[in-house]
Amino acid sequence: MGTRGRLTIRACGLLAGTALAASVALGAAVPVARAADAVSAPGAGPSGVGAQSAAVENAATGRLLWSRGLNTERPMASITKVMTAYLVVRAGHLDRAITIPAAVTGYVRAHNASNAGLRPGDKLTARQLLYALMLPSGADAAYALAKVYGPGIPAFVAKMNATARLLGMTRTHFSNFDGLPYPTPYSNYSTAANLLVLGRAAMRLAVFRAVTAQRSYRLAAGSGHHAYRWKNLNPLLGRYPGAIGIKPGYTGAAGQCLLFEATRNGHSVIGVTLHSPGSISSVNSADATRILNWAFSDLG
Repeated sequence: MGTRGRLTIRACGLLAGTALAASVALGAAVPVARAADAVSAPGAGPSGVGAQSAAVENAATGRLLWSRGLNTERPMASITKVMTAYLVVRAGHLDRAITIPAAVTGYVRAHNASNAGLRPGDKLTARQLLYALMLPSGADAAYALAKVYGPGIPAFVAKMNATARLLGMTRTHFSNFDGLPYPTPYSNYSTAANLLVLGRAAMRLAVFRAVTAQRSYRLAAGSGHHAYRWKNLNPLLGRYPGAIGIKPGYTGAAGQCLLFEATRNGHSVIGVTLHSPGSISSVNSADATRILNWAFSDLG
């Protein structure tokens, strides 16, 4: 992506949420971001990591353990949905009923997007839609939530950018609510450093932690909605001991991406990989596994 294009995106990002920044209700417990120009700790670090950008830190203290391309801006694919979920959980009213709009079907089809198979006209709670959003990476769930919690999609995306700035994510811009590659493949971007900030903030929320740790979720047919069953696409859950979240993603421009957290022997570490090798049909867990093994070995 050219410098001029990146500057244009940055300018748009700064303008998009300025008017709403003061009105985003984050409460008093907004986590303070690490310095955006933090450098990786000395040492060899994990071997065999193919990601173009990656980082891992102590989740409790925020101490950076290792990084590569820490502040390089890259598309983040569906890790974007972590911010979407974060805003919804912080806003509350999770038992409100949301009618799935008819437009979700065309939206998913137009973008060939991952989805939860939501049926227009069904009524689900915001809490149920969080599972549809985070487990199968449902762009349809993201659409429905953004429409209600904006209210309206432009307002919701503006809130995403305003919230990013309040969290100190100065090298992040959201152009949409789900990480799909529009209006360009590079218009929705972040850095490894910024995504660790977002991951730590989201995992402080009990509802978010409960959703992202669920390996599957079944919703029986009920009054106003069909039956649904969603499987978590996170390749670490149930396979890597101690994995508790968070979110994978993929686009052609972003490559394989994964924001993850795991606990072992009283230690909790959070990490991220951006543009790992792999295709859309095979979620890459190898980089995260190497990073986690190294981090836990380093922590003792």
